[in-house]
Amino acid sequence: MMLTKKQYQLLMFIDERLRARGISPSFDEMKDALDLKSKSGIHRLISGLEERGFIRRLPNRARALEVMRLPENADTPASVHQTPVVPQGFQPNVIKGDFSIPGAQTAGDAAAVQLPLYGKIAAGTAIEALRDNTNTVDIPADMLGVGEHYALEVEGESMIDAGIFDGDTVLIRRADTAANGDIVVALVDDTEVTLKRIRRKGESIALEPANAAFETRICGPDQVKVQGRLVGLMRRY
Repeated sequence: MMLTKKQYQLLMFIDERLRARGISPSFDEMKDALDLKSKSGIHRLISGLEERGFIRRLPNRARALEVMRLPENADTPASVHQTPVVPQGFQPNVIKGDFSIPGAQTAGDAAAVQLPLYGKIAAGTAIEALRDNTNTVDIPADMLGVGEHYALEVEGESMIDAGIFDGDTVLIRRADTAANGDIVVALVDDTEVTLKRIRRKGESIALEPANAAFETRICGPDQVKVQGRLVGLMRRY
């Protein structure tokens, strides 16, 4: 599907900024980069890229854009866009008392990457995720896209109907927003971390299991913070 020159320029600019900084450029930055006189032109270009499946807007955040794919004639090949590496200066350590979860920045050209494996996450009842950075896991680079990633070992059976079993390693793209129905790493009351499907129901947030033997947990809007979205899964037989 052909892009206009401005659509192509904007897509490549957004992709470069996401890979370099991990966040989308502002509308002012996009306007200046494309030498446009108003932000309304940027809105039209973004809508066109979204309709063609090149980007998507993440809900509830004005600047949250995700590049879904690049055109075949892109100056930066998709294989580079999708190849992650651990950030320079990453040092293994054990952090106690802080349960927010960082990740590995995507970039580079390796065929595989070592992601930090932050211990076990409950897929049954919420437990604290153990951020033991001494453990890593090798992940094929083409399983990951733009953004920061980390891995967690699943403990429990509450997500088995979603194909996630006890002992699986889930691959998480760090994010603080998610669409209804996404499987996320949720930080509850700033102390517990769990893997569940998230749904917003009015002012409440439901953390849903994928197993009829487990109950949905209903939380207030200030109780839950999204720590990342499920993007892949590894299993040993």
